[in-house]
Amino acid sequence: MPANDGGTAQDGDEALRLLSLVERTLTARLEEALRGRGSSLDQWRILRLLAARGGCPMNVVAEHVLLLAPKLSKLVDRMVSANLVLRRRDVSDRRRVLIVVSARGRRALADWDEATADVRAQFRELLGADADQFEGLLRRLQDGLDPASVEQASLT
Repeated sequence: MPANDGGTAQDGDEALRLLSLVERTLTARLEEALRGRGSSLDQWRILRLLAARGGCPMNVVAEHVLLLAPKLSKLVDRMVSANLVLRRRDVSDRRRVLIVVSARGRRALADWDEATADVRAQFRELLGADADQFEGLLRRLQDGLDPASVEQASLT
């Protein structure tokens, strides 16, 4: 049996605990900032995705915001009713429906980005020059834990 090298397994557990704690803290702060502007974290993430990529099919949106299809459908229905997003037929595949951000959605996104700016700035400020490296490490972790996500991302 190998000698204990100072608790490496416990250190790994602590890293996982800290990662969860940071995610919860940042999520809570973002949700609080968005709630004050009448949004949810999921709505903000959907609009950011659509603004960055243009129209996306529901499965891509679901994967991005980490929601199951039924919950996402209800949320998108509410966003359509609020004129934040629109459903459009895909010109390259008429059977497929894309979700696109509306003009009102772009204005809402600008407002919600402003509401979350302090949280995002604090995150980058705390990490400083390590912010890009940290994002790279998180991507490497995600890719290693779910290799299918790399294949899926390259298809979209």
